[in-house]
Amino acid sequence: MKKTLINWLGLLGIISLLSYTAMVVFAPLAYPGYDWKSQAVSDLSAANAPSLTLANQLNALFGPAGIVSVMMVCVAIQGRLNKTLRAGLYAFAVMIWVTNVGYTMFPLTESGYVATFQDFMHGAVTVVVVVLSIISLVLIMIGGYRKRRFSSLAVWAMIAMIGLLVGGVGVNVVPPESFGIVQRVSLFAVTGFNAVLGMYLFAGMFSQDENN
Repeated sequence: MKKTLINWLGLLGIISLLSYTAMVVFAPLAYPGYDWKSQAVSDLSAANAPSLTLANQLNALFGPAGIVSVMMVCVAIQGRLNKTLRAGLYAFAVMIWVTNVGYTMFPLTESGYVATFQDFMHGAVTVVVVVLSIISLVLIMIGGYRKRRFSSLAVWAMIAMIGLLVGGVGVNVVPPESFGIVQRVSLFAVTGFNAVLGMYLFAGMFSQDENN
């Protein structure tokens, strides 16, 4: 099948993941004393973080590339797949928008949590993102398993859900020294799944399915 522009734009999902990975890996170099095992990723882009500039530079493609990729998925699935799978993918796209807009508007004021209004809103955005992630992944799993062609996508959604739950539960269970580790599992589970959707789009998987 000849690839269209929409298919090629799916590669932006991979670029988004690579940009985020670069930020997570290299931004700590500009933050003296930062401990990735115990500190949150959001500490790197807190308003007073010494790594703020570098974090923003490395993460510059994360938001735009991720949004374009997932929106092209939404365009490709119009009138295709089944209603449950479509609803899950649309909900996932909303979650990506909330993530990018919410955390841009309300970054942490400083590393940790100092209970300012901005920090409260940052936490509220996190709650919304987690809820939307769970809803979207559950719908994708249900809809994907109903369609043999997309059973592999359901498996990827299940893997992402496990990663999300490991992070969500782990941050409340593991000792503070390991907080950053489990949080990263959760974050990369969601970011990685967006990259998977981009690869499905690039491969033409969504445009080949019949109506259901």
